[in-house]
Amino acid sequence: MRTIIVAAVLLFFPALAHAQQFQLDVSPRVPSITVSGEAVVSVEPDQAEIDIGVVAEAKTAAQAAKDNAAKLGAVIAEVKKIIKPGDQTKTVGYSVTPTYRYPKDGKPEIVGYTATNVVQIKMAGIQDVGPLIDATTAVGANRVQRLVFTLKDQDAAQRDALRNATVRAKQKAEDVGKALGVKIVRVMSVTENERSVQPIMRSMRAGADTLGQAPTPIESGSVEIRSSVTLVAEVTAQ
Repeated sequence: MRTIIVAAVLLFFPALAHAQQFQLDVSPRVPSITVSGEAVVSVEPDQAEIDIGVVAEAKTAAQAAKDNAAKLGAVIAEVKKIIKPGDQTKTVGYSVTPTYRYPKDGKPEIVGYTATNVVQIKMAGIQDVGPLIDATTAVGANRVQRLVFTLKDQDAAQRDALRNATVRAKQKAEDVGKALGVKIVRVMSVTENERSVQPIMRSMRAGADTLGQAPTPIESGSVEIRSSVTLVAEVTAQ
């Protein structure tokens, strides 16, 4: 008889545990609403990156490279006069390519060579961008192809955007609650979505036709930092 009782107890408790687990799984979900909030913060840029280059053409590859080196040397000398301590320069592109002529009848033939050398200048300020363009084009730079304005420190602006997005999400949840006739009890969760920083890019072309037109006007605009969040709030009937 004792053996039968013990066996019955061992069988009973696993079944009870399974029943309790089943009750937890089917418990009703907490009534809630889910909203999203987005904010954009505009900040004046405080640094710039610009690509300045020299394109030289000649009958031979060697002569094109030589002419390019001479002009680029003059360009670099002007860059060094303008940039400040902490500014950076680096070569981002160099090529020597043939130039072809395509006659109507016959095979393409090489008529010369083009040497291209592009240097990127990263400036810790934006006030010298215009003078840099003017000074370098005056001594032979004929390719100013990329100008980007950015921020040294994006964290502060990103935090502002995140705070604003959260406030907007909370306000939206309250508005939805009022429209539905329910009351917000508590915020259950807030999830930060993707953030983005939109630098200011200027597409530029400069060459011999820009000489004598200094000073070059530069309008930096504003860098846009975007943030969004998803907020889940518990609600109850009013």
